[in-house]
Amino acid sequence: MEGLREIYTRLKKMIFFILAFYVIGWGFTPYQEVFLGLIIGTLFGIYNMWILVRRMEKFDRAVAEGSKVRSLGTALRFASGVAAVAIAILFAEHVHLVSTVIGLMVPYALLLTERIVYHVKHH
Repeated sequence: MEGLREIYTRLKKMIFFILAFYVIGWGFTPYQEVFLGLIIGTLFGIYNMWILVRRMEKFDRAVAEGSKVRSLGTALRFASGVAAVAIAILFAEHVHLVSTVIGLMVPYALLLTERIVYHVKHH
């Protein structure tokens, strides 16, 4: 099975293509607020994924060494999500709130889809 870092690297590449699509949508469609919300949400979502990968690697090392683990960074990821929503609320005339929340979930939806495809191909 692949390591978490390799999976994260592949997801990051996919997300950069998605972000490029969002930027094109922001620049060339009348739905700038929606695409800006998707951009902000997806950026915070990939940040949350990075935190999760980092904490999972730390967790794996701690288990291998037999030491205790504090947490997997749930509070930090939750705070990051709240910050994304706060930005959307603060700049409500420029950023669409619902698309920001959807953007937060994009990396996790991609992770789920990528893992399903991987297991269908390899099993």
